[in-house]
Amino acid sequence: MHGVPWLPAGFTDVFDSTLVRAGDVRLHTVQGGAGRPLLLVGGWPQNWYAWRFVMPRLAEHFRVVAVDPRGVGRSDKPQGGYDLGTVAAELRTLMRALGHDRFLMAGHDIGMWLGYALAADHPEAVERLALIDATVPGLLPGVSIFGPKAQNDLLWHFAFNRQHSVNESLVRGREDIYFGHQFRSKAVQPLPASAISFYVETLARDPEALRASFDYYRATDENIAQNEQRKTRSLAMPVLSVAGAHAVGERMADMLRPVTGRLHNVVFDDCGHYVPEERPDALVEELLRFFQDPRSLS
Repeated sequence: MHGVPWLPAGFTDVFDSTLVRAGDVRLHTVQGGAGRPLLLVGGWPQNWYAWRFVMPRLAEHFRVVAVDPRGVGRSDKPQGGYDLGTVAAELRTLMRALGHDRFLMAGHDIGMWLGYALAADHPEAVERLALIDATVPGLLPGVSIFGPKAQNDLLWHFAFNRQHSVNESLVRGREDIYFGHQFRSKAVQPLPASAISFYVETLARDPEALRASFDYYRATDENIAQNEQRKTRSLAMPVLSVAGAHAVGERMADMLRPVTGRLHNVVFDDCGHYVPEERPDALVEELLRFFQDPRSLS
């Protein structure tokens, strides 16, 4: 894993970095461990590396597949196709290509958007679903630009990222300012400087990466329309909701209850938005309990 900063001891002995063809795109994965397959999907503006603290312990029990969806990290970055239905279907194709017709899944941020879409569109594929700290377009009630400051501080980037070209022009060459602010302002437990630098450099060095990262938000209108249809049917599988108290918090459960009848909710104190990096040990314990205990939400 050339160019990747600090990794937990023994990480590269367990995990391999691989490009996998999923339909029309090649998706970058980091895979390791043995057992029931577990798909990990991160969010904006990160990549698979956000899971590095939780992957080794999960790999003791599961076949872990951490993926960069289209447009992220080393994965292909085509023009278009960043709506949730398209990307979720690609993740389903990826897991089939790896020999996994049915799997567990955990998604954070945009990975949570994709987790919800994949479970709703392909319920036969997702055994259990963990959704981690995000607001999902089409599920969260309308947010006013004149809302409370705390709400604005958490969500203002939605409107900025949806712009065409002007946002790229303003951010290009200043990626450290824009993305560095996101990481500093939304984390209670500060992320390592080396991790922030890795995320920023990944977005800055590929001329298509910045555009692709914004394309997920430019698909918001389409995603809202899709989720309006998805929420007419409740998710049948057990769902775990995990949020940081200083980020989405209890609003996660309020947002998800109408779309699932089998919800377990956890909110971590002293935690912001970046749960897998801010509270990795606590997150692992919740994921293991949820994915392993046959009595959990059965």
